[in-house]
Amino acid sequence: MDVHNFFLTLFLILIVARILGELFARAGIPSVLGELFAGILLGSSVLGIIEPSEILKILAEIGIILLLFEVGLETDFTRLKNAGTKSLVVALLGVILPFSFGFVTAHYFFELAFDISLFIGGTLTATSIGITIRVLKDIHMQNTNIAQIVIGAAVIDDIIGIILLVFIYDFSISQEATFNHTLSVAGMIVTFLFLAPIFAKILSYMIHKFHGNDLVPGYIPTIIISLILLFSYISYLVGAPAILGSFAAGIALSRRFFLPFGTLLSANEPLLRVVRTNMTPIIQIFTPIFFVMVGLSMDLSIIDFSSSSFWIMGLSFIFIAFLSKFLGAFFIIQKCARNNALIGISMVPRGEVGLIFAEMGRVNGVLPNEIYAMLIFVIIITTIVPPFLLKRYFKGECI
Repeated sequence: MDVHNFFLTLFLILIVARILGELFARAGIPSVLGELFAGILLGSSVLGIIEPSEILKILAEIGIILLLFEVGLETDFTRLKNAGTKSLVVALLGVILPFSFGFVTAHYFFELAFDISLFIGGTLTATSIGITIRVLKDIHMQNTNIAQIVIGAAVIDDIIGIILLVFIYDFSISQEATFNHTLSVAGMIVTFLFLAPIFAKILSYMIHKFHGNDLVPGYIPTIIISLILLFSYISYLVGAPAILGSFAAGIALSRRFFLPFGTLLSANEPLLRVVRTNMTPIIQIFTPIFFVMVGLSMDLSIIDFSSSSFWIMGLSFIFIAFLSKFLGAFFIIQKCARNNALIGISMVPRGEVGLIFAEMGRVNGVLPNEIYAMLIFVIIITTIVPPFLLKRYFKGECI
């Protein structure tokens, strides 16, 4: 892609995402779905005028990191810490139940191969924190106790998910259970998690120390964006495969790093307002690119809607995908069952995380085209439906 075509591509992504997001919001539909549909419209599913490229993936990654940075600024760390046990329970069951139900159904009911069944189970464990957080922000519910449980659970879910993906990937390649690579990636994530608060403290100190003394405008966004780029480089340095390395680093550093960073900044409310003022326009530009990229990656053209086996298998796994995440939320105590249901719904979206699982299976020749197409269909439905349910039911006194 040359520079001029890239300019046109970026123009189309930003303007169509903005128009559809606005139209959806005016129709009472979560605006994030408008941005997802912008990707579906512009991609191979409908018009076929934009294809996912490496540079768009990089911009999309910056978009999700910035969105989660904003979440970190607004997160009540005390609530998040208090929700720790509940988040852990929801996350563990949100991995165990989908994986178990998915694997057993694929291998024993549909009689699919062992490694294919592993990838199907792994794909169903995914949770897209970006989709849920965006919806919660749109309806101004991101600071509720439910949201804190969901944020914690989604982060833990992602960490377990990447470790599971590495294990499944290694098993599908070697056809035997090897733990060396899995343990190395797990060690990398744990190391990053340990270092995150230290980096957060250093960064917060730098902003406190030098803010107001800078003669050149743009100090705060420069520091924060530079840090994001540094995280990407650290991902490269650890030597993990590109897709696994960037995904793991993104989870371990960006998603956990910004929570302690936001907590440290919140002690200085005037500075926190300055950070928000500087970063909000940048976040609003980059975040839609991420959701459009998710839509671009959802290729409806590969799906054979006339196949009866596709519908039987697809609907079966959609049912499992919803039920397994939903059930996991009922193992914690809440004020009412409605709150448990909302937590369960919030954990359902698969989004980009599910796409990564499915794409790894396809690229490495594990998932046949028809199984891959079925999984894409499951991911699309589990990504599009929950925002409607959240917007409709995230109301009431019980919260």
